[in-house]
Amino acid sequence: MSLAKRLEEARNFDKATVSGSESTSQAAPWGPAGLDPVSHPASTSVEQRHSSDTNEALNAIKDRAGTALYERMGSRITDASMEEAELHQYVKDELRAIIEEDEIPLSALERQRLVKEIIDDVLGLGPLQRFLDETAVTEIMVNGPDKVYVERAGKLYLTGAKFSDEEHLRRIIERIVTKVGRRIDESSPLVDARLSDGSRVNAIIPPLAVGGSTLTIRKFGHVPLTVANLISYGTMTPEIAELLHACVQGRLNIIVSGGTGTGKTTLLNVLSSFLPPEERIITIEDAIELQLQQEHVVRLESRPRNIEGKGEVSIRELVRNSLRMRPDRIVIGEVRGGESLDMLQAMNTGHDGSISTVHANSPRDAIARLETLVLMAGMDLPLRAIREQIASAVNLIVHISRLRDGTRRVTHVTEVQGMEGDIITLQDAFVFDYGAGVDANGRFLGRPVPTGVRPRFVDHFADLGIGLSPAVFGTVPIGGAFR
Repeated sequence: MSLAKRLEEARNFDKATVSGSESTSQAAPWGPAGLDPVSHPASTSVEQRHSSDTNEALNAIKDRAGTALYERMGSRITDASMEEAELHQYVKDELRAIIEEDEIPLSALERQRLVKEIIDDVLGLGPLQRFLDETAVTEIMVNGPDKVYVERAGKLYLTGAKFSDEEHLRRIIERIVTKVGRRIDESSPLVDARLSDGSRVNAIIPPLAVGGSTLTIRKFGHVPLTVANLISYGTMTPEIAELLHACVQGRLNIIVSGGTGTGKTTLLNVLSSFLPPEERIITIEDAIELQLQQEHVVRLESRPRNIEGKGEVSIRELVRNSLRMRPDRIVIGEVRGGESLDMLQAMNTGHDGSISTVHANSPRDAIARLETLVLMAGMDLPLRAIREQIASAVNLIVHISRLRDGTRRVTHVTEVQGMEGDIITLQDAFVFDYGAGVDANGRFLGRPVPTGVRPRFVDHFADLGIGLSPAVFGTVPIGGAFR
């Protein structure tokens, strides 16, 4: 049976079902009064089956039209000289011609859906494209071709989106990684990459991913979040924002710590917005994610080894090279290996005001993790020497957590005070108040509150002419005194 005939029969059956349901509801409603007849199991099952037939017919048309489009366009699909808008218009024109030539009877809604799905497959990321366009979605997780999860407001939801098969999913993955000069195949079955808007991508394919290719996309907003956004979301308070602004202006070395998906990179972006525009800033990342708005920025990105096992350029090499590039500030997206030693040495040799992130569950854990990462450099340094380097280099740790309600909050702002014996001493300036409870929606009512302890580095701000309100630490002047 032709596709057009299948589509027409499915439409006619849907109309007959709706008409029959209306007459039945008037003559003898199913069950109790007020119960919609289409909710009857038998009726629902029939409708679902024929709705599936309609979708199947449209999918068959889409596959045929997509194949014809590839044959018509050939290499023009990957022509870098064509503007994005021009390419989209060209694809639309070709699709209209293909549909008209096949003389397939489509309604306006079906035609619109067909064109969009094919454009998403050809130029976008197929069934994932609508989630990329949806601002409420912050993360997309593909567990094989049949399961697509998204994160909205910190919660995970299973969607109805599906790929045609494993091959369809692999094509989308390869389209992503080849655009940034990476590769994925059986000899290199996992890869970190990024989209054109900076969204972070991780892909892993069989044989490592047993249940089918897995793709994870952490979306970045088209408009970078500002400190005002984080304050309005409850991530931080105005007092913390004022303190962090002064710390960046005062050239303190800052580590942002937190678990996976807590918003470390977003907070790093916000901190970087405090950097003076006249300074030369060098950013170093595995995959470019930072969205610095300053004019004088040099962005460096590491490179994995090629198919011959050569050509790798690590974060550590980029950190070393950046020291020869006359930086005023060095911003490292994340330290996760031996580069942490080079970062600490840079902080201790005149490159004040550097900022980086590290995975950790608390400020104390962040110190312990930095110790471990320095040991990974293979220099066989004694533990006390490593701790002295950390205590001398790092001035402030800002810890961010994702709470049970899905929100991301700054839970600690901690000063690194120095060494006492063999222990690095820390002092919290702000801690999150968990005792405030939760509201009716399960959202935490607490906020980061000052401990009342003024960090030692605040006295240094006065020498630099950086003003800081006394109310930041929970003290306000009354009659010449403080309380």
